[in-house]
Amino acid sequence: MLGDITELLSHKNWAVVGVSSNSEKYGYRVYIKLKKAGYSVYAINPKLESIDGDRCYPSLAALPTKPDAVSIIVPPKITEQVIKDCIELGINRIWLQPGSESEEAIRNAEAHGITLIHNQCVLIQARDKVF
Repeated sequence: MLGDITELLSHKNWAVVGVSSNSEKYGYRVYIKLKKAGYSVYAINPKLESIDGDRCYPSLAALPTKPDAVSIIVPPKITEQVIKDCIELGINRIWLQPGSESEEAIRNAEAHGITLIHNQCVLIQARDKVF
């Protein structure tokens, strides 16, 4: 899994699904940390228009370009749909933040050859690498 983590973090164009405007939530923290580390990051949340002065998109399909990797920070049932969206859009690198996983989402991603990180927090795993 360490190789997959390093591989995912080597890509600089990310989307964070489940961005929050609440600075105490992980959706906010992951988004801000990736930005501060020099990543190009798209915010995804259909309920927000902007975050930290940046446009927030309602879905992955609404993005102007396809991200290299996606961090998912939503409830498991929503994660299952986001995985389907990633498959349809040809996005093949996904990081499921703790609490966003479901067995169905993991099975579906793996069945489609997606590089998938789960049971790991990007904030902790990437701390020594980029933050």
